[in-house]
Amino acid sequence: MSFLPYAVSVWLFLVGLYGIVSSRNLIHLIICLAVVQSSTYVLLLAIGYRTGAGAPVFAAVPLTTPAVDPVVQALTLTDVVVESTVVALLLAIAVQAHKRFGTLDPEELRSIRG
Repeated sequence: MSFLPYAVSVWLFLVGLYGIVSSRNLIHLIICLAVVQSSTYVLLLAIGYRTGAGAPVFAAVPLTTPAVDPVVQALTLTDVVVESTVVALLLAIAVQAHKRFGTLDPEELRSIRG
């Protein structure tokens, strides 16, 4: 068991979180959110990985052959689909905010309420 995938996952999460906190642009904020989300991919795949195991294809394979957990791979794929949908929706909202208010700065958008 390697510590490296968990460290990479934490590093991606912290870099994305720093970008979210310090962002002055909605597009940058959305990209940083995608980086935070990608840390979950690395974490899920690290949890489901087994050293020396093969792909989860069980046709004509002995029952004692170790295999990687297919549920974790399915969850990761679902996570990718959900994340791409969320990013597309947020980018569409950012485009509409820029068209309507002429800015992508979250601080300026806060003062436009009303």
